[in-house]
Amino acid sequence: MTITILDGGMGQELMARSNAEATALWSAATMRDEPDLVKAVHADFFNAGAEIATTNSYILHRDRLAKHGAEDQFKDIHVLACELACQARDEHGSGRVAGGMGPTGRSYRPDLAMEVDEAAEVYAEIAAIQAPFVDLLLLETMASVKQAEGAVRGASVVGLPVWLGLTVDDSNGSVLRSGEPLTDALVMASRYQVDAVLINCSTPEAVTQSMAIMSDRGGRYGAYANGFTKISEAFKQAGATVDELTARQDLSPARYLEFADGWVDSGASIVGGCCEVGPEHIRKLANRFESSF
Repeated sequence: MTITILDGGMGQELMARSNAEATALWSAATMRDEPDLVKAVHADFFNAGAEIATTNSYILHRDRLAKHGAEDQFKDIHVLACELACQARDEHGSGRVAGGMGPTGRSYRPDLAMEVDEAAEVYAEIAAIQAPFVDLLLLETMASVKQAEGAVRGASVVGLPVWLGLTVDDSNGSVLRSGEPLTDALVMASRYQVDAVLINCSTPEAVTQSMAIMSDRGGRYGAYANGFTKISEAFKQAGATVDELTARQDLSPARYLEFADGWVDSGASIVGGCCEVGPEHIRKLANRFESSF
């Protein structure tokens, strides 16, 4: 079985390389202020062996930008995110670009999810902007069935492959962060015929638990875990920044590869990294697994 290698955690990699203070706009602020840094991180992930660059657009929702007086930049900054990823791909000479879309409201807050029809309009607008540039759409860190369904319904309108990223409870990989069974989200994904389902932005241990459930689903699936000790309650509050989160000290590239080996043994055919997983982690994955290119 050939494995597709995703990139790693763009947002935290940018925060590590930038001298700017963390804000509630997270990596979107870097997009605006240091676009060359965004392109450089894409390039480093490609050079490490990633086959897919995910656009730096996770947080680029109108409501998030509006809180910082930047909603008028909505389309332009999405286009810029796509262009930077495409430029890095072209200069590398190979690869694909995934249009990244994060949850509305706040990450890890399924209670703030929009109703499905309303969310579908939000994601359809973004999909239409990104579609001329990207090869697929990657919906990331969806924490409830409703949150995921709204994103899938909206992203599906442009006819590109849709990959759905679900985030699970860090202490129990069989349930979403909403507490709903992972299997409920998999049923929904099958109904919409998404092209791949992934578990993302959860601890590697929880992801491993999820893979046992995913293996019964059929279809293509994969995983890209984060390197946080936990998602703190403080981070879930309005105005919080990534300074509220702490990186693990035990998740070396070699250790991350051990987890990924287990995911692939369980049938995963897409692996990569989320927050705090950098280019050297991805290099380990690329050196281990046979490329799908």
